[in-house]
Amino acid sequence: MVKRKVIRRVPFKRRRKGLTDYRMRMKTLLSGKPLLVVRKTNTQVIVQVVKPEIKGDRVLAQATGRELRTKFGWPASGKSTPAAYLAGYLAGLRALKAGVKEAILYIGLHRAVRGSRVFAALKGALDAGLRIPHSPEVLPSEERVKGLHIVDYARMLKETDPEAFERQFSAYLKTGFDPEKIVDAFEEVKKRIEQAVRLQVAE
Repeated sequence: MVKRKVIRRVPFKRRRKGLTDYRMRMKTLLSGKPLLVVRKTNTQVIVQVVKPEIKGDRVLAQATGRELRTKFGWPASGKSTPAAYLAGYLAGLRALKAGVKEAILYIGLHRAVRGSRVFAALKGALDAGLRIPHSPEVLPSEERVKGLHIVDYARMLKETDPEAFERQFSAYLKTGFDPEKIVDAFEEVKKRIEQAVRLQVAE
């Protein structure tokens, strides 16, 4: 009896690390359009508009949750839904400035959950003016994008369990930021982003 040799195929390194869905990436590459890439880490959301090339992806525009805090005064979490929207909005404006008018959303191995941070970033890029194929049903509501769900949760905890409120929002409170004011902060940072990009275009 001849034993058959079993050949095991080892997935590519980026697939093993959960970074790249190669089948989905191939479909998006065939479009020939730039990709709107959304990544999430433990501390921030990263949004990039990239042009796939043989040598590797060329970044045409980028924005991160960390940049929102250091350059635009965003006082809350860099990985929240409002931060994801603002990062997508900033990346979208920068992409338009670089001459990019349309793109294809690429979320890698992230689950396509309706209203999630990935789609908040997409909504930001769309509101900036980029044309990106999508289903409107996946986008989060305006209230969620602005952080009203955070406000409601903070108020509820504050009234029912002050200790839990302080634990849950300890990072905010340490910097002196009231989570109930996140909507105002959102609007202010969005204006700063628009002004900054407008000045860059004028220059």
